[in-house]
Amino acid sequence: MTTYRSDNIKAGVDRTPNVSLLYALGLTKEEISRPIIGVVSSFSEVVPGHMHLDKLTLAVKEGIYAAGGTPLVFPAIAVCDGIAMGHIGMKYSLVSRDLVADSTEAMAIAHQFDGLVMIPNCDKNVPGLLMAAARLNIPAIFCSGGPMLAGHLKDGRRTCLSHMFEAVGAYHAGKLDEAGVDDYTENACPSCGSCSGMYTANSMNCLTEAIGMSLRGNGTIPAPYSARIRLAKLTGMKIMELVERNIRPRDIMTSKAFDNAEAVDMALGCSTNTMLHLPAIAHEAGVTIDLSHANAISERTPNLCHLAPAGDTFMEDLDRAGGVYAVMGELASRGLIDTSLITATGKTVAENIAGVKNLDTSIIRPIDNPYSPNGGIAVLRGNLAPDGCVVKRSAVAPEMMKHEGPARVFDSEDDAIKTIYAGGIKPGDVVVIRYEGPKGGPGMREMLNPTSAICGMGLDTTVALITDGRFSGATRGASIGHVSPEAASGGNIALVHEGDRISIDINAYKIELKVSDEELAKRRDEWTAPEPKIKTGYLARYAKLVTSADKGAILN
Repeated sequence: MTTYRSDNIKAGVDRTPNVSLLYALGLTKEEISRPIIGVVSSFSEVVPGHMHLDKLTLAVKEGIYAAGGTPLVFPAIAVCDGIAMGHIGMKYSLVSRDLVADSTEAMAIAHQFDGLVMIPNCDKNVPGLLMAAARLNIPAIFCSGGPMLAGHLKDGRRTCLSHMFEAVGAYHAGKLDEAGVDDYTENACPSCGSCSGMYTANSMNCLTEAIGMSLRGNGTIPAPYSARIRLAKLTGMKIMELVERNIRPRDIMTSKAFDNAEAVDMALGCSTNTMLHLPAIAHEAGVTIDLSHANAISERTPNLCHLAPAGDTFMEDLDRAGGVYAVMGELASRGLIDTSLITATGKTVAENIAGVKNLDTSIIRPIDNPYSPNGGIAVLRGNLAPDGCVVKRSAVAPEMMKHEGPARVFDSEDDAIKTIYAGGIKPGDVVVIRYEGPKGGPGMREMLNPTSAICGMGLDTTVALITDGRFSGATRGASIGHVSPEAASGGNIALVHEGDRISIDINAYKIELKVSDEELAKRRDEWTAPEPKIKTGYLARYAKLVTSADKGAILN
C-alpha cells in the first residue's frame, strides 16, 4: 500500500480530529483518500503580473483532479517592483522573497502536503517559491503567469516598461513633451503578465524552465494566451507523476543544473538580479555558488538574445522563436549544458529538447553567430568591490565597456535622482550611490529611476553608475550594482570622495578606485558607520540578519 506525507493528517483513529477539519472544508472521503497537493497561488489584484493567476489556479486544480489528486489552494504574496519603484516601497521588494519562502515552508509543513504546484510570476515571488521548494524538498513543479505583451505607441512603434521609465528622463531633458509621456503611460503595459522584456520576472521564469523545475513554455508563453491555461492544466497533471515517482526538487536542482541555469542566463542576457537569486536558491538546495563562477560560465557561453532592454525584441518574440528550449538546443550543440539531468517533466534535458528547432535566428542567434562570444552578465572585482559587483554586459554600449571618470557621490538614491533630473551629471561622470545595500538600505532598492533618467537624457554612452543597491532587469547602460562589501558594512564604496577617479573595464572584469591604499586606510580610520535608517518593524529585523549581496543576500 502506497503511503503519503498527508497520511500524517488523515490516517488512523488518532488523526480523526484532523480529518474532521478536512470534512469542514467540504472535502469528501474519496478526496481525502487521494494525495493532497498544495497549490501556492500568488494571485493578486495589486500586481499586473498576477491579476490573472486566479484563472491559472483553477486550471492547475483541474489538472490535479484529472490526474487523481486533491488540490488545496493557499496564497503567496508578491510585490510589483514597478509600482514600488522610486519610493520607500522598493525597500520591501527584495525582502519579500524571504517572506514568500518562509510562509510557504510554514504552510507546507503544517498541512503535510504530498506535493506542491507553485504559481508565481513577478520578480521576488519566483525565487522565493524556488527557495521554498528547495528547502522543503517535497515533489514540486512551477507554472508561472507568463509575460505581458509588448505595447504599441500611437505611431506604431512597439514599447515596454523600460521605455516608459526612460521617457521620464527624456521629459526632464526636454526631449519629450507631456503628450509624448502620456503616449508611453497609456500604452507601455497593455496586458496582464510580467513586463514584456527580459527583466527580472521573465528572467527568473525562464531560468525556472532552464533549471528543470517547470514544463516547456513556462518562461515565454504570453500571459493572455490560452496556451498558458493549457500549460497550467498539464502542470497540475504532472505533479501527480512527480509524487508517484518521488522526484524531488533537490533531485532536479543539482550543482550541474545551476550551471545549466547560469549558461542559459548568459545566453538570454537576463537581469543582474539573477546573480542574487540563483545563489540564494542554491543555498536552500545545499549547493554553493561562488559569484565569480559566473565569469567562468560567461567566458564560454555566447550571448544569443538581445531582448528589451538590450534590444527591441520582446518575450512574445522569444516564444515564437522556440523559447527557452530552443536556446538550450543551441547551447547543447556545443556541449555548453549538461543534458543528462532529470527535470520536472520526468524526463532528462536531452529528452526535453530533442527535435526542438530555432525558428527565428533574428531573435535567437545561432551558436556560431552570437551577439558576443561571452555572456550577458559580468562580475567585476577590484579595490572598490573586493567581493564583486555585477553588470548586465549585454545592455552596455560598446564605448562604455571601458571607462574612467570622476566620482559623483550620493548617500541615497533620492539625492542622486534630484541631481540627475536637475541636469547636474555631465558626460564622463561616474555616479556612485551608496548605503542602499541589503543592510544599509535596508532592502537593496532597485535603481531604475536614476539609470533610466541617465539613458533618457542620452548619457548612457558617457556616464556610468555604481551602487551597492541593485537594478531592475529593465536597466541598461553601464550600471554596476551589488557592490560588495556594501557601504553600511564598511566596504570601500563608503570611502569614495567626490571627484575620485574610478576605472571600469567590463571585459577584463575589473573595477578600481584610483586611490592609494594608504589614503584608503586613512579614510577608514575617519569613517563611522551611520545610524540605521529604519529601526522598527520587518526591515529592521531584516537588516540584522541579511548577508552580503555576493552571497545572494540570504538571511543568517
